Amino acid sequence: METDLNNKTVVITGGSGILGRTMVLALFEAGANVAVLDLREPVGPVFATSPGKTGNRLLFIQTDVLNKDSLLAAAEKVHQGFGRIDILINGAGGNRPDATTSPERSFFDLPADALRFTMDLNLLGTILPSQVFGKIMADQGAGNIVNITSMNAFRPLTRIPAYSAAKAAVSNFTQWLAVHMAQEYSPKIRVNAIAPGFFLTDQNRFLLTDKETGELTGRGRKIIAATPMGRFGETEELVGTLFYLLSDSSKFVTGVIIPVDGGFNAYSGV
Repeated sequence: METDLNNKTVVITGGSGILGRTMVLALFEAGANVAVLDLREPVGPVFATSPGKTGNRLLFIQTDVLNKDSLLAAAEKVHQGFGRIDILINGAGGNRPDATTSPERSFFDLPADALRFTMDLNLLGTILPSQVFGKIMADQGAGNIVNITSMNAFRPLTRIPAYSAAKAAVSNFTQWLAVHMAQEYSPKIRVNAIAPGFFLTDQNRFLLTDKETGELTGRGRKIIAATPMGRFGETEELVGTLFYLLSDSSKFVTGVIIPVDGGFNAYSGV
């Protein structure tokens, strides 16, 4: 499917992570101006390719998605750089090791600050950018928001209670915001979400594979056994679903959460 993003401006939070960088590069190659909002600058060759063949550009803005003033300042920089904002991708999120249960740390001992940070990063880190950039879309009467939730929103994994709960809340918020924007502002503002299954990222790589041997850990083996396609996803495999949600092919689609998971969510284990 071809998605023409020439002259479109995309804001992506959390664009410095592995999944985010893949999306940034794909969006840029499709002709979009891309503003990456993150606390850390992307590594690797992503920014070396700017400007693109259509004159489109990449812009990195150091931003704290949990600070509304930081987001408002970023929005002003995006507007100054590109003139308009068409698409918001809420990709910021993550978990903290001390919000994770283990043989050494029971659920009853998880510290409140770790749980609160994980909930805030994933849920408020989606809501606050949606307030700032959604207001711009409301004022212009058009826009497209794509949230990145998780397979944990459908099927909570063991050990990560705050992350699972927060991602479930992101899915619920996606549906709420889709209705709110269409009814209160414009039916030309759509809000959807992608729920990735299991991809190897900076956060989970050494939970799922052994650092020394590269072999699957026990947790990794369980995930592969529960994934009918029998493998982890490749980051590029998120791009087709993203482009579908950004294209006119989905212009009557809002309020949906699409799993990209190799069948994990469909599999009962039998």
